[in-house]
This record gives sequence, structure tokens and C-alpha cells, in this order.
Amino acid sequence: MDEIDRVALTAPGAQTGLRRRLSAWIFQPRGREAGEVFLNQRRVFIFPTRYGFFFAFSLLAFLAASINYDLALGFVLTFFLASAGLVGMLHTFRNQVHLRLRPHKADPVFAGSRAAFEITLNNQRVDERAAIWLKTRHSAAAVDVPPESSHAMVLAVPTERRGWLAAPRITIDTRYPLGLFRAWSYWQPDLQCLVYPAPASSRLDFPAAPNGNGEGVPHGAGTDDFVGLREYRPGDSPRHIAWKAAARSLATGAPIPAKAFGGNAAAEITFDLDDFAAAMELEARLSQLTRWVLDADAMHLVYALKLGSRILEPGAGEAHRMACLKALALHQPVPGNP
Repeated sequence: MDEIDRVALTAPGAQTGLRRRLSAWIFQPRGREAGEVFLNQRRVFIFPTRYGFFFAFSLLAFLAASINYDLALGFVLTFFLASAGLVGMLHTFRNQVHLRLRPHKADPVFAGSRAAFEITLNNQRVDERAAIWLKTRHSAAAVDVPPESSHAMVLAVPTERRGWLAAPRITIDTRYPLGLFRAWSYWQPDLQCLVYPAPASSRLDFPAAPNGNGEGVPHGAGTDDFVGLREYRPGDSPRHIAWKAAARSLATGAPIPAKAFGGNAAAEITFDLDDFAAAMELEARLSQLTRWVLDADAMHLVYALKLGSRILEPGAGEAHRMACLKALALHQPVPGNP
């Protein structure tokens, strides 16, 4: 091997690539796995912990002292402890092998909150699976799975942006019963969580209805029909407070909203992404549209949503709200036209 080859093998990039190939060969990383996953013997890895290495070093010291001083009881103690360690290794491996894992669901959340991925561990053995840890980059949780039963648990993952959030790779880890060995497996569940845009904290007036005057939904003083929200004023009836929206306002410190009524039925409202100022960033527009959708739904208004060429027809109710929020979460701007 000449000098150039030695330099190539000792370069940081070459060493990193060698470690990755070695890790891929040993741990056999898999892609996303749908449905139930069975942890067979080939998927469970085991290695001594630092306490295990200390235990092995102590056994070697005991063995050396027993040989040096010809201690019969020293040999008995050494081999007894070694046998206990080997039995503990077997139980650590059995505590995890043949465990079944199944992904369930992840309900939609708003950006900035934590996505909750629900999974189930199924133990078909007649003995308990104790101290099973499920770890991700963001969280870790321990669980005991009773004999011949299942246990559901939730892994929380922080969200930063809207769209689909894939479940992270999960490490299933156990050191039961002695802590001398660590058995672990990797699992990448085929599970996604829909992340909606974070609702804007500011409360802008609704856009004008088609027959409005350009100043938003008219705020009349009648008592017949809903026409929108306004800021609560002293003397307003408690029945006119929008309690669902008020709860969010108290949490954010915004003014308490009250319901405004008019003498005539309010027209349908259209929330259009293109109605905002061109200088306003896309994510800020989507956040404001999300706020309007939530407020309009709380007031039981009929509203439509327009995102570029995509139009969601006027509607109301939970199904319409969910459809609008999903469209906002997955909106992709057309190049040259945000």
C-alpha cells in the first residue's frame, strides 16, 4: 500500500463512510414498515453495558486472585457470578425478542404543538415483558407489558412546520433484569401526522362578503343573525360572548370576542389567499386563514376557501372545517405565484 492509499483510508470522510457501511451491514436498517412488526432473533441486538464490562473485569480479577492464591471458594464465587451474568444475558434477550409492534394513528395537530403517535406492543408470552423502553430523538418512555396482552402508548414529537410529519425511527431498548446487557431493536413505523398551520394570534376582521361594502362582514346592532365577531365591550350580555373563541383569547392574551348580530342574514364569506398584501409571507397568510376558519366555524358561519386555483365550496360544520384545515396544511405554492 503506497502513501496515497494510506492517506485515503485515514481521511475523516473515508472513516465516516466505513463506519456507515459497517453499521448498515450489522444493523440492517429498514425503511418504513406498514402493519404489525415481529421482532425475531435477527432483529434484536445485545451488547454489554458499562456495568457489564465492569462486571466482566471484576470476574477476571477474581479469577486471577483465585489462581494466584489457589482459593477454592474464590473459584466457586467467580464461576457462580459468571453463570448468573450469562443467565441475565439470556433473560435480557428474551425480554424483547418475539415482541410484536403495531402502529395505530396520529391525530392532526397545529404547528408548534406536539404530535402524538399511538402504537401498541403485543406480548403473546405467558411471562411479563418488564422495563421496555421506546426511544426517539425527542422522547423516551418505559412500559411493562403484561402476559398475553397488549399495551398502547403514545410517543410525543414536537412539530415545527405544517404538512405531513412522519413518525421518527423508534429504538426499542431493555436492560432488564440485571442491567449488565442492553438488548435493542430499531423500528420505523409507516405512520404520519397531519400538521395544520399555527393559527395567527392577531384577530383581523373577516373579509367582505360578496354583497358587502369592502369593510368585512357588516356588524349590525340587531339580534336576528350572526354577522361576525367584535371586541367585547362592558355591558354586553354574557350570552353574546363567543365562549369557544374566548378560551383561546384568554390563553393568548388577546381581547375577548363577542358575537355581533344584524337584522338580516349574513352572506357567505370567502377566505382568499390572494387577498393579502403581496409583501406578506405565505406562512403568515396561511396562519391568518387558519384563524379565520376556526373563528368562522366557532360562529357556525358559512364560508368558502380559495387557495390559488383550488377552491373549497361554501360550507359549514366539522367536515368542512377539517377539509379546509387539511387544504391549508398541504398547500404548495405554484412557482412564481405564492
